[in-house]
Amino acid sequence: MSPVKQVCCRLYHSAGAGSRWCLLTTPSSVATLAMMWCRSEMLRRRAREEDDAVLIDMASLESGNGSSYGSTTHASEAGKQQVAPSRVGSSAKPRIDFVLVWEEDLRNKESPNHDKTDTHEFWRDTFLESLRLAGLDVDQRDVQDEATAVHYVLLRAPWAVLCYYAEDLRLKLPLQELPNQASNWSATLLEWLGIPNIMLEHVPDTPPEYYSCQFRASKLQWFLGSDNQDTFFTSTKRHQILFEILAKTRYGHKKKGLFGIDQLLAEGVFSAAFPLHDGPLSAVPENSQVLGLTQRQVLLQHWARWGKWNKYQPLDHVRQYFGEKVALYFAWLGFYTGWLLPAAVVGTVVFLVGCFLVFSDIPTQELCHSSDGFDMCPLCSDCSFWLLSSACTLAQAGRLFDHGGTVFFSLFMALWAVLLLEYWKRKNATLAYRWDCSDYEDIEERPRPQFAAMAPMTALNPITGEDEPYFPEKRRVHRILAGSVVLMMMVAVVIMCLVSIILYRAIMAVIVSKSDNAFLSAWAPRIASLSGSVVNLVFIIILSKVYVVLAQVLTRWEMHRTQTEFEDAFTFKVFIFQFVNFYASPVYIAFFKGRFVGYPGNYHTLFGVRNEECAAGGCLIELAQELLVIMVGKQVINNVQEILIPKLKGCWQKLYSRRRKAGKGAHPAPWEADYDLLPCEGLFDEYLEMVLQFGFVTIFVAACPLAPLFALLNNWVEIRLDARKFVCEYRRPVAERAQDIGIWFHILAGLTHLAVISNAFLLAFSSDFLPRAYYRWTRAPDLRGFLNFTLARAPPAFATAHNRTCRYRAFRDDDGHYSQTYWTLLAIRLAFVIVFEHVVFSIGRLLDLLVPDIPESVEIKVKREYYLAKQALAENEALLGATGAKDDQLPSSESGPSSPGS
Repeated sequence: MSPVKQVCCRLYHSAGAGSRWCLLTTPSSVATLAMMWCRSEMLRRRAREEDDAVLIDMASLESGNGSSYGSTTHASEAGKQQVAPSRVGSSAKPRIDFVLVWEEDLRNKESPNHDKTDTHEFWRDTFLESLRLAGLDVDQRDVQDEATAVHYVLLRAPWAVLCYYAEDLRLKLPLQELPNQASNWSATLLEWLGIPNIMLEHVPDTPPEYYSCQFRASKLQWFLGSDNQDTFFTSTKRHQILFEILAKTRYGHKKKGLFGIDQLLAEGVFSAAFPLHDGPLSAVPENSQVLGLTQRQVLLQHWARWGKWNKYQPLDHVRQYFGEKVALYFAWLGFYTGWLLPAAVVGTVVFLVGCFLVFSDIPTQELCHSSDGFDMCPLCSDCSFWLLSSACTLAQAGRLFDHGGTVFFSLFMALWAVLLLEYWKRKNATLAYRWDCSDYEDIEERPRPQFAAMAPMTALNPITGEDEPYFPEKRRVHRILAGSVVLMMMVAVVIMCLVSIILYRAIMAVIVSKSDNAFLSAWAPRIASLSGSVVNLVFIIILSKVYVVLAQVLTRWEMHRTQTEFEDAFTFKVFIFQFVNFYASPVYIAFFKGRFVGYPGNYHTLFGVRNEECAAGGCLIELAQELLVIMVGKQVINNVQEILIPKLKGCWQKLYSRRRKAGKGAHPAPWEADYDLLPCEGLFDEYLEMVLQFGFVTIFVAACPLAPLFALLNNWVEIRLDARKFVCEYRRPVAERAQDIGIWFHILAGLTHLAVISNAFLLAFSSDFLPRAYYRWTRAPDLRGFLNFTLARAPPAFATAHNRTCRYRAFRDDDGHYSQTYWTLLAIRLAFVIVFEHVVFSIGRLLDLLVPDIPESVEIKVKREYYLAKQALAENEALLGATGAKDDQLPSSESGPSSPGS
């Protein structure tokens, strides 16, 4: 291939990689292309020379065992030539901004996939060459043994590239340092009360706060730290810039999707792509005050330790190291966990009240001491008659959760959820202002690289005034509707699984009831219900894995403009599915089980199987059991997975790495050590786990007052477990910006409204609270005879057929028709639902009005900034006007002495 053709090839593959070149296809443009490529090479070399000119060799200043974690030694090792620094604070060892890794199997070079390997090699070479043309420094290090070769590509962005992309990405950089404004309402309250705060802890190297604005290379001197090129861009800013370049660089035809590091990772061209942690993870004694700790070591000592469960999270440090998106997740998790404390206390008190009422409740005592007074009808077609007194234990267990205190707790939790979200909005607004990301989604966020590549046209952005890729909204709506059809099909699959579980319970109850074992026969409904809950949990886990993959494909097809919009759409899809998946069984038990059974002699069936009845203790105790199995079981499984699976994967990777490095006897390089860590899987699963837990805590809290306590205990573990994963076990994720927790907040608000409706219906239709209140008002204040009041007699035809009379739970007359009491209670129940909902929603609306979304102090600061910005703009325009007027007079004053005839 001729040199000119080689240049054209390189230009073709590098187009769109940040160079902003247009690919010219006419023969007359070949010379122009060659000149442009040569010019880019000169600029890249000049940028490297400028960077090299500010570096000094620090080898003489370091001790022999010093470690340069996160940086690679400059090429001056060959000559050991020391260059005088031109800027203060320069480092001789340029840092590594990003690492790409791929592995090569040396044993099977002649494998059947040889063509695929060649394709991957071509894509990889093209991609790396495009990165060089984009101005990056690319250095490759290889580690190999007899079987495998691991190739590490170390990427670094020169100063010129950093400045160009910082301006292109609208990165915000500091203008003026401010005093740290971090505060905590509990710390303020305890200080006002004069109570020592055991949660307060001094964390060293607290990140400063700044006034900042979007970077402009022409205004470089205005920004803080601009006199030091090595530290001007923080590590997180450098990672964001490098990831943007990697996401846009292409290795083939753009419209075919052959661009970006994400696609290369999906195709297996690269094994990993990650920024380096800022230092080795060496444990520091808990009580030590060692100076000079890296950011990672500070987080390990003051955040990721199990012993710090009772300390505030250092959110500013988390934000500085991992970015705003990760910091906002931990801020939400800590805020939610703190609010669970009063809910857990009240729920535990309500449960203890239920324990006391068990031994003083007259209807429960009547049931337990009824002996053979109530002969009950069979619970299934092949079941035998049974005595109500045999259900004494279940009735007592049901009384633990079903009493007057449950009504108060349901009201309390509804208002608790409203206040939680209102005060989180205030907390989120404060953090967004302090972290300077309040306008990120509206102004700063750029289109996704995948969207920019596949968008069919461009349009003017009305906010920024820039020409950006555009996808017609009408076409997007059509795609969203098509995806919704697929979503409904998957929901139908979940409902089919639920129906199969219902049938399983009914059949299992029949089989177990025929057992010769008296214990198994007596507990047949409970065994069927418990095993059904376990089977349901297995279905949930399996279907979740399938649906997440499908949701990713649909969301990519819908062409969302920004990463935030993409994540919100994906989150909504998955949550709708998970909501049905996790809550279908509890909803069935709470609102449908035992409602459509019929009566003796006229039982209703489903596919030939008799509909399920509630157990002797009522459906509320079954709902509590279902919640504990799914909620607590899921939390235990998740925590075991989060503890054991990373440990097992880490041990396997370390064992594999040791085998690969056997006999070398040297400490692993930083990029090798980080490659041995696990890839960060993002925050979606973490958010989903917490939001589903929030749903269990609020929607069905009337059935299980202990749910907030179990959630609190889980979250205390979850915070430190997640912190340890991010600091110790995961590769460092690319820092991402965010101004809130995204669509998760709207999902939480929806769950809060649904919780009010759900608890109203639970108390009205699943609890004995209203029947007891009605009986107390109309019959006996001490509830004597209430048990007999709730039992109907089997119709004469059924008694004649079985030569035996029996009782069953219902408000029916002797012919099986609904009694007047049933209709009266139905009216009371519906009235209770309406009153409960209106009271809670009215109080919630009032609280919403009383609690402003943005704290007054933050509003004042924002208004102050707007005022200063307008004042500065007016002064700048006046200065430009004065300068322009002066310039207009310059020609006459500088034209020299005028002639006599002028």
